[in-house]
Amino acid sequence: MEQWEADDARRRHMARFGRRDTAPELAVRRELHRRGRRFFVDRQVSRRCRVRPDLVFPRARVAVFVDGCFWHLCEEHVQLPKANAELWRRKLLANRERDARNQAILTAEGWRVVRSWEHDDPATVADQVEHELDRWSAIVTGHPGRRRS
Repeated sequence: MEQWEADDARRRHMARFGRRDTAPELAVRRELHRRGRRFFVDRQVSRRCRVRPDLVFPRARVAVFVDGCFWHLCEEHVQLPKANAELWRRKLLANRERDARNQAILTAEGWRVVRSWEHDDPATVADQVEHELDRWSAIVTGHPGRRRS
């Protein structure tokens, strides 16, 4: 695994970009909220890694990530910058490796992880999240398909 480190100037520049409340994340949140689902936003769920899922359903142990195509290197929309191409390639590959590492940690801790891309339809993502929540509800209530708020 290759380590990627930014210099101080780059770190300050990148700190200006928000890491939450992106348009795709807000669309998924609105859709789940419309369906009556309540959740936490940008909440740390593990002490073994610093990852903060975009949406968290702690009782059901479901963590939802809405990944940006650029920052998480979507294979469908990959387009590396021409300036400093090698630096960006290393950085974005390191992001993907970190995502995989964090997902493995969360899964080992009993979390169900739902990962989507910014270009995914919010209703489809909400369906995936509800599927995981319904699975949890079926275990808790002993009745498949029965939803519990």
